[in-house]
Amino acid sequence: MRKPLPLIGTPSASHPGGRSALTCRFRCGDACFQEVPNTTSNAYVGDVIAGAIGRRSMMRAAAAVTVVAAAGSATVAGARPATAATADSVAGSGARKKPGHGSRAARGLRFDAVAPNTADAVTVPDGYRQNVVVRWGDPILRGAPAFDPEKQTAASQAGQFGYNNDFLALLPVPGERHRQLLVANHEYTDEVLMFRGYDPENPTRQQVEVGWAAHGLGVVVVEEDRRTGALTAVPRHHLNRRVTATTEFRLTGPAAGSPLLRTSADPTGRKVLGTLNNCSGGTTPWGTTLHGEENFNQYFAHGTRATDKRYGLGTGATERKWERFDKRFDVGQEPNESHRFGYVVELDPYDPHSTPRKRTALGRFKHEGATVRLTDDGRPVVYTGDDERFDYFYKFVGSKRMKKGSSRAVREHNLSLLDEGTLYVARLTGDSPAIEIDGSGKLPADGEFDGSGEWIPLATATSRGAVSHVAGMSADEVFVFTRLAGDKVGATKMDRPEDIEPSPVTGKVYVALTNNTNRGVGANAPADEANPRNANKHGHILELTEHRGRADSTRFGWSLFLVAGDPDDPSTYFAGFPKDAVSPISCPDNVAFDPHGNLWISTDGNQLGSHDGLFGVATRGERRGELKQFLTVPTGAETCGPLVQGRRVLVAVQHPGEIAGATVEKPASAWPDGPGKIVRPAVVAVWRKDGEDIGV
Repeated sequence: MRKPLPLIGTPSASHPGGRSALTCRFRCGDACFQEVPNTTSNAYVGDVIAGAIGRRSMMRAAAAVTVVAAAGSATVAGARPATAATADSVAGSGARKKPGHGSRAARGLRFDAVAPNTADAVTVPDGYRQNVVVRWGDPILRGAPAFDPEKQTAASQAGQFGYNNDFLALLPVPGERHRQLLVANHEYTDEVLMFRGYDPENPTRQQVEVGWAAHGLGVVVVEEDRRTGALTAVPRHHLNRRVTATTEFRLTGPAAGSPLLRTSADPTGRKVLGTLNNCSGGTTPWGTTLHGEENFNQYFAHGTRATDKRYGLGTGATERKWERFDKRFDVGQEPNESHRFGYVVELDPYDPHSTPRKRTALGRFKHEGATVRLTDDGRPVVYTGDDERFDYFYKFVGSKRMKKGSSRAVREHNLSLLDEGTLYVARLTGDSPAIEIDGSGKLPADGEFDGSGEWIPLATATSRGAVSHVAGMSADEVFVFTRLAGDKVGATKMDRPEDIEPSPVTGKVYVALTNNTNRGVGANAPADEANPRNANKHGHILELTEHRGRADSTRFGWSLFLVAGDPDDPSTYFAGFPKDAVSPISCPDNVAFDPHGNLWISTDGNQLGSHDGLFGVATRGERRGELKQFLTVPTGAETCGPLVQGRRVLVAVQHPGEIAGATVEKPASAWPDGPGKIVRPAVVAVWRKDGEDIGV
């Protein structure tokens, strides 16, 4: 019988989904221990329709748009049963076949898979090297001092790389060979790991102001060392920039200027200070970056309204106590300030003096990220998920075409593309009767979890104004209270939809659903065909095909591409690939594509006893579903922001050492600088020793 690796931390220190209690406390305000914000009774469409029109009609309707997945098995395990495994096989040395390598593996995945482990290090495959590119506190702006954790000030932090890097983007630097522009999100701060002697009940003003400066975004030029392959930051470059919780932003789009966004400090409703809890994001074809404001609710105290509750605002004080130092974080004093967070932010990284913009046309909720593709006629389509148990995923279809060129007029036109268009929410229909979905992960009679879906319009923004498509809600209300709009139109409740990425090779769209231990528990929504496991602690990945391949379609087909967990668990599935030849995976979070069309998956809260990691999986061809672990991260850390270029992989190592009970005085990790040094989140680059492309 398999013995799992030791759990990270103690049971009392672990929250649902495998995260440390300290992570839940500072990252999302203990969201998993709060009441589920979505209390609507939206019925899963398959439950309603299957009995009404019959299974055969349902399958005909779905067949027009659905993707065919592997069939013929009695469970999600697929056609070929997994082999028995020993305790050692979890650590990579037992009866389980090692995931393929060499010419046997899919192109781009030809490396020896890293075994699950609990090492306090970034562990990479044999034949690969790594280096820390930039870490929290490294000076990146002219005049910024060297990092000294004992003497941090708001001014010094505002010139240094921020805390808890998440989303990463790399863009070319015109005229500078071997250099790229790295853009990073700084999602949140973990004060007990930043300040010696920190008192969570009585933070000082200086600690709070350092926290404000450590949030936001970072832009820094990085340079390749052609001799070693290492990637290092270039301090004081003219493109380097920090955006913080006090940087001025513009609210743009249909809700800008709305009474719902006006405050005593900004009676226009068009100017807001700062961006908070930026998680994942995306890059645009016109050369900007997008950043999703996620768990913004935790920064606002004393919420009492129904809309506050739907967005997870607490009724008491906040963890960081910012409301003591700035009244805008107190809903009782500034009731509309929280309405100015929860958007997708657009940044022009090539203009360090530009004002970043919050795009209200993309709706307000806990944006995990925002990824862009173009329609056939050049209009932007943005996919984004709401990272909450039982919440929804969305699509925005722009109405204006992107222009090519680099003139100021073209640049300004393209910077307006995300202000006009239609916002949609997804509703999924399963093609199996509800009685066949029992919450165990057992496949329905047709041998696959799949179906069809529709994009339901919520509101349309034009240059002349905005129109709501939701009965009983104005356009302003739809764009500011987007969750409520999704409730009203009967969107499908999902298991924490996080990053969403369209494949640049096939056009299929992949939705990472991290986990939902509340699924089917108590009065919560039961399992359905798109979320087929009750108490779903490992998560899954949805594969979506837009009707006729059109990004602006209002119909799509879907199937489950991957159902995560221990491959020996019969409820897991790897697109039909033999389960004795894949790596275990739990809690998919951020996703990205490599040049070969493989999907790369970072994890958050691994429930299998190993540290979180980065995995590559083939999405097409005879090795579709072949999943291999590429790296693991240190103790307490999460793998974020993966970027997979031809010759380099970048990951953001977020919150290392974030284990319950850890402090500056009692660290749980010695990464990245070794014993006796403060633990620091950082960006890591990985490359092949021989300088060849990754995985070929």
